[in-house]
Amino acid sequence: MDFEAIKKAAQGYRADMSRFLRDMIAIPSESCEEEGVVMRIKAEMEKLGYDKVEIDKLGNVIGWMGSGDKIIAIDSHIDTVGIGNINNWTHDPYKGYETEEIIYGRGGSDQEGGMASATYGAKIMKDLNLIPEGYKIMVVGSVQEEDCDGMCWQSIVNEYFNGPEDARSKIEFVISTEPTDGGIYRGHRGRMEIRVDVRGISCHGSAPERGDNAIHKMAEIIENVRDLNENDAADDKEIKGLVKMLDPKYNPDHYEDARFLGRGTCTTSQIFYTSPSRCAVADSCAISIDRRMTAGETYQSCLKEIEDLPACKKYAKDVKVSMYMYDRPAWNGHVYKTECFFPTWINKESAPHVQALIDAHHALWGDKRLYADEQAKEKRQRPLTDKWTFSTNGVSIQGRYGIPCVGFGPGAESQAHAPNEITWKQDLVVCAALYAAVPGLYKPENKDGSATSFRQELTGNDIK
Repeated sequence: MDFEAIKKAAQGYRADMSRFLRDMIAIPSESCEEEGVVMRIKAEMEKLGYDKVEIDKLGNVIGWMGSGDKIIAIDSHIDTVGIGNINNWTHDPYKGYETEEIIYGRGGSDQEGGMASATYGAKIMKDLNLIPEGYKIMVVGSVQEEDCDGMCWQSIVNEYFNGPEDARSKIEFVISTEPTDGGIYRGHRGRMEIRVDVRGISCHGSAPERGDNAIHKMAEIIENVRDLNENDAADDKEIKGLVKMLDPKYNPDHYEDARFLGRGTCTTSQIFYTSPSRCAVADSCAISIDRRMTAGETYQSCLKEIEDLPACKKYAKDVKVSMYMYDRPAWNGHVYKTECFFPTWINKESAPHVQALIDAHHALWGDKRLYADEQAKEKRQRPLTDKWTFSTNGVSIQGRYGIPCVGFGPGAESQAHAPNEITWKQDLVVCAALYAAVPGLYKPENKDGSATSFRQELTGNDIK
């Protein structure tokens, strides 16, 4: 493989990728409103000579290069979060600007930069005849990830392919182009969205003893949730903290993976109530809990953990613990309903799809992370092979369905969801080159089921 030719080709497309990314940024594309950016990506793929470009049932845009039966997929979510308080931005988040080094605007790092690199990475494969015999490349611009990460791939697996077995038989692995700070990421924690409802009885606020204040009961539960996150796991603790999963005593099978991925966390993220008036006792209260899950934790164990909190047991007859469901219509009106459960996933570094990226990086760019942002170099001095802090579509690709997944993408995690978001033009080049080289370095004969792990129970789409 001529790695210098790959690098030269990627560098030659730097201006095209930058222009393409700026075009995408200029089209507001929050979750469920991605139609404009979908059409822009479709047009770019068609201009570049993709063998086939289509829009699937959910509204994901999919471009194909090659004609083999086995698939190597590259995924980029193309929706963005909103802009938040516009006063926190120094320039228009959609018009943005560019310099010789950076591109400014919402979605640059999270995650339309990845779409630009993936689109041109496949083009380089075609230009240089890098797609191995028997393979084809599937470049996905996926929707609604910011709203419900992985749901787009649930739709791809179950509505584009004929279910998990069919998808696993055809897709060798998926590269996620989420921002990785120059690293190759082999997993991340999962998450789930939990709701706790508490019932009360209203009465006039002048005599609160006549009622049963749901907010007061919830206050006790919230304190318990905080303890669950902040306590240690000492024997004298009634509520043992989530840090316990790093200890072989509590997590004998998966504590090593948990230490790599990081401990689970929980926090109260929203609160709701009902009351007849400001002069009355509240008759209901509910909270949302953001629960990050490490290796060895399941959705059942996390729900039971909340149910077993002392305050939840104290008010058990008035408490309901549940998981949120998601059913927002896509930009084209299609609805794919699913539970808000996003499983943890992890690979060994020796997994062949992870090793293919490592080998490509070593051959193209060396064995250390590259830092387009030199000012952040010291803050991000981490191993080349690492993990994400946040969640990605990998929760469904591998965490739910067992399709091997690995991450390498332009931009920085710290830019995600932040005002004044930027990404680096050279990152686009680095990633496009690596994507182009990976298929020819992948060694399927080294596949070993033990190297590709998904640590939570496999689920269908029927959790109630």
